[in-house]
Amino acid sequence: MLGRRVRFAGDTDVGMKRQHNEDRLHLPSDERLTIVADGMGGHASGEIASELAVTTIVEYFEDTRDDYQVTWPYKLAHGDKGDENRLVTAVKLANLRIYEAAQRETQYRGMGTTVVGALFLDDGVVIAHVGDSRAYRIRLGAIEQITDDHSLLNDYVKMKRLSPEEIENFPHKNVIVRALGMRETVMVDLHRDRPRIGDVYVLCSDGLSGMIDDPVLLELVQAETDLERAVERLVEAANGAGGNDNISVVLARIEEL
Repeated sequence: MLGRRVRFAGDTDVGMKRQHNEDRLHLPSDERLTIVADGMGGHASGEIASELAVTTIVEYFEDTRDDYQVTWPYKLAHGDKGDENRLVTAVKLANLRIYEAAQRETQYRGMGTTVVGALFLDDGVVIAHVGDSRAYRIRLGAIEQITDDHSLLNDYVKMKRLSPEEIENFPHKNVIVRALGMRETVMVDLHRDRPRIGDVYVLCSDGLSGMIDDPVLLELVQAETDLERAVERLVEAANGAGGNDNISVVLARIEEL
C-alpha cells in the first residue's frame, strides 16, 4: 500500500474442549496474503482439509507471483480484476483438491473446511470466503462484519425474524451450508474494501466469534496497541468463555510508513 504498511499478528489454539486442532492459518511472507481455515470431518480429516486449503492457496500464489498465467485456468484479467480472480481461483482450486482427496480416500469422506482469506494490495484489500469463518473491520471505534456466514442459522435469520432467545437456542448452530470440499465446485464470496490508516482487519474461525460477542472483540482489540498481545487476549477471552472449539485469529492493522 502506497505510503502505508500492514502489520500482521495471529495465532491458533486448540481450545478447552477439543483433543486436536483442525484450524490452520497463514501469515504473510512474500505477499500480503493471510488465511484462516476451520476444518471439519472428524477422525483428523478436518485438519487435513484445512491444511490442504491453506497449502493450495499459498502455493498457487507462489506459482502465479510473476506470471498470472501459470496454472491459470481462466482468461487473464488485468489490474484489480486480476488480483480478485487470482484469489478466487486459488480458493476454487483448494476446493477441488479437497473434494478429490475425499473421493479417493475412504477415511477422508465428508471432510471439508471453511476459509477466509485477505489479500492486501497497494490500493485496497480483497477478501474471499466460504463458510462461517469471518472477516471484520474495526474503524474509528466501530466494528463491522464484512463477510456473511454460510450457515443454517444465518439462513434462518435472513428468512424470518428470530428473537435473541431463539437465536441463542437454535439447535443447529454448527451446520454449514457452504464449505470447501462439499462439492466439486464452489461459489466464493468476494469483498473489496479501501482501508484507512488505523483500520484493523480481523479474520477468525467461529471458535472465536462463537464465544465472544462483537462488542467484546472490539473492546479487546482497541485496548491493546501491541497486536501480538491483542491476539493473546482474544484467545484467552474465547477460552475463558468456554473454549468450545478451536480458536484462530489474525489481526491486520493499516499503519503509516
